[in-house]
Amino acid sequence: MEIIVVGCGKVGRLLASELSKENNNITVVDTNADKVQSVSTLVDCMGVVGNGTSYEVLVEAGVNTADIMIAVTSKDEVNLLCCVIAKRAANCQTIARVKTPVFSAERNFLRRELGISMIINPEFEAAREIARLFQFPSASEVYSFAKRRADMLRFKVPPTSNLVGKALKEIGYLTQGSVLICAAQRGKNVQIPDGNYVIRENDVLSIIVLPGTANKFFKSIGLAINPIKTSLLIGGGTTSYYLAKFLTKMGIRVRIIEKDRDRCVELADALPKVSIIHGDGCDHNFLQEEHFNLMDSMYTGTGIDEENIFLSLYARDQVRHKVVTKVSRLDEVDDLLSTLNLDAIISPKHLTAEMIVRYVRAKKNSMGSNVETLYKLLDGSVEALEFYIQKNAKVTGITLKDLKLKPNVLIAGIVRGSKLIIPGGNDSIMAGDSVIVVTSNLGFQDVHDILAE
Repeated sequence: MEIIVVGCGKVGRLLASELSKENNNITVVDTNADKVQSVSTLVDCMGVVGNGTSYEVLVEAGVNTADIMIAVTSKDEVNLLCCVIAKRAANCQTIARVKTPVFSAERNFLRRELGISMIINPEFEAAREIARLFQFPSASEVYSFAKRRADMLRFKVPPTSNLVGKALKEIGYLTQGSVLICAAQRGKNVQIPDGNYVIRENDVLSIIVLPGTANKFFKSIGLAINPIKTSLLIGGGTTSYYLAKFLTKMGIRVRIIEKDRDRCVELADALPKVSIIHGDGCDHNFLQEEHFNLMDSMYTGTGIDEENIFLSLYARDQVRHKVVTKVSRLDEVDDLLSTLNLDAIISPKHLTAEMIVRYVRAKKNSMGSNVETLYKLLDGSVEALEFYIQKNAKVTGITLKDLKLKPNVLIAGIVRGSKLIIPGGNDSIMAGDSVIVVTSNLGFQDVHDILAE
């Protein structure tokens, strides 16, 4: 596909890199010549120096033949205007990143009236992910498929778990047909496990579960499932604002610590059910005075990654159940973070890039199916994809035991109507199903890509 990315900041750079791996032709646009040069050299893409709201600049970037134009500059108004101009100039698909709560609240109106294909608010999406993590304190990542009819969770196996030392084929009494272990990471080794895989302590496992059954499974393997009733948010930024709204709706009592007095006043007006505390959340003495160790959960969301990481390390063994860490520069510190044993990490910029890549891949429709959902797991070395199966797909009407799959491909779930089927060898795929595939073969565009030649 021909794709234009306006804005060469962290998100634009990440998008250009990820989309180029999908065999797309990328052109980046930015007013800063150094940023354009840096991204175009890193990604081997075309670069145009100029303002993305200029029709002439967009024409130079190839908008007349573009399939998708993505605007991810730091200014919401610029992103929206870029999309409007591109839509009028070439009627291509358009995606805008917006961060302002006002625009986010009106995103459906803006999409409809301005003809924008997709509007993404990174902070809103991050808050929604954190809220889901608080629903599953034992999980470090939570993903949803088939309109939340299936959940995928990632967790670390504790030394005391009754999973330790058992092969997957031996734990049917624990999974009871409602849980499937579909990916495993041991150190830096990642694999799609078969029935002979023996679980060890500290393995990181990804599981597909029926909605509402995850906590029952966690309890059966010795993981804590204590519900979260209180939460402390460090930093009163936009993500904390959205998160507080999500959590209060879930019945969780929320406190926010923010060191800017004016921002405290704003938050107090906007969030009447939330306790707003003026103070420095990075001051350990202040946290002790606020009895943070009595909280069930904590989110470290200051604007500085290092502060968030240090705070989470400090709070990890004191907050009762869950600590989520916001990290913006994930690529720069990923190797370090893997050694720190943090509960869960959230990156709004990476979430944004993943959602856009998912959208772009879904637009590459084929005769047999198209990608409905895409998640990158285990540091990007594994993908979990959801395919919608159409009538003429070659995978239908064949039992899974007779379906010739490529190595390292697992059919992890079949969603039929409102039901999730944890598949066995005698199950088969039908037209109209949504099929969840987990694989270490990256870049699948079509369900037929799973088949061995």
